Amino acid sequence: MSMLILKNVTAVQLYPANVAENVDIAIEGDEIRDVGPALSQRYPQARVKEMHGRLVMPGIVCSHNHFYSGLSRGIQANIAPCPDFISTLKNLWWRLDRALDEESLYYSGLICAMEAIRSGCTAVIDHHASPNYIAGSLSQLRNAFLKVGLRGMTCFETTDRNGGLKELQAGVEENIRFAQEIDTAREKGHEPWLVEAHIGAHAPFTVSDEGLAMLREALKATDRGLHIHAAEDRYDVSHSHHHYGKDLLARLAEFDLIDSKTLIAHGLYLSDDDIRLLNERDGFLVHNARSNMNNHVGYNHRLPEIRNLALGTDGIGSDMFEEMKFAFFKHRDAGGPLWPDSFAKALSNGNGLLSRNFHAKFGRLEPGYKADLTICDYAAPTPLIANNVAGHIAFGMGSGSVHSVMVNGVMVYEDRQFAFDCDPIYAEAKKVAARLWQRMDALN
Repeated sequence: MSMLILKNVTAVQLYPANVAENVDIAIEGDEIRDVGPALSQRYPQARVKEMHGRLVMPGIVCSHNHFYSGLSRGIQANIAPCPDFISTLKNLWWRLDRALDEESLYYSGLICAMEAIRSGCTAVIDHHASPNYIAGSLSQLRNAFLKVGLRGMTCFETTDRNGGLKELQAGVEENIRFAQEIDTAREKGHEPWLVEAHIGAHAPFTVSDEGLAMLREALKATDRGLHIHAAEDRYDVSHSHHHYGKDLLARLAEFDLIDSKTLIAHGLYLSDDDIRLLNERDGFLVHNARSNMNNHVGYNHRLPEIRNLALGTDGIGSDMFEEMKFAFFKHRDAGGPLWPDSFAKALSNGNGLLSRNFHAKFGRLEPGYKADLTICDYAAPTPLIANNVAGHIAFGMGSGSVHSVMVNGVMVYEDRQFAFDCDPIYAEAKKVAARLWQRMDALN
């Protein structure tokens, strides 16, 4: 197995914070083999790539995204006024997802995967919906991930909002089928293990108890975790209290759906008991600051109470440098007590989600950790040290600094270039998007 040495890097970790200049990183296969000075002397047969002091960080993870929304930018479909969150779902997103087909989903996935890597992400945790194209949809997204070389996870957004119990069943079956596809691919070992599965659900207010029971069986059958929105808006909470007489996560927990692989997106209005339950069961909450602002759903004042906090975009691109900035600045604007280091930790925590689901080590520049790396050009105008690296991101470094991205030991984006021609993909995506918008207008 050949070895690559990234020579003369500035090694940066967000959590635990650390900065080390003039070191080398030796990569063998898909893992980091060694980190230290003058490694080419220790490994004389290795190929050496001079990095000229560039910042090399453990890969950045977007912990909640919606790749199905990739062709919605600048959308020109006829969208009715959306005075509140529920109308935004009904008038825009639930029409978009119903209009998706095999072609539009693939191009949406390609565009989102390319832009994620270009923004410095090595992995994205996706949450998918296409009610008129359920069976096979997750495989199509996986094809897009593999084409671009992005690591990630995806799942189908199980819901009853369109077709009741039949739709719930189809969503659960797609989640199970895809998890089994991943297991088979991993056993055969014909390709890198880049994509994993969650068991997905939209939100508690669109999943009946029958659906939660199906999801429980899916978790047991696949040994995966639940990925669901919860308490993104007050409506979700009031619906649960009115129809079930329970807090949101308490209801999920009754169906054994909260554990260490659980990913709860948003959680703005979780109760004290909900937060205690999530923390006790070691689940994750993913905060999506820009999406919350865009949807005008309010602010999550409980972030300091969350044990496992990560950051996502909820479909607003995959620029996690920008997402961290917004998360911090909005927190400060809301009078919160946290400083940039807390949000740098939350950004780094996405690697913890990967570790739990890929059964490997992510998120540190140490031997035995996966070689998923974000490499940046950043001329620091002030000293860059462990104590201020989070501040450099909050007030300086951005996705424009991204120079290269390594995933699973492979440079999928090098010197700001992919290994394939992007222009034809973007040209075709424009045509596919126009057809998608036309289908949206044809829906009731």
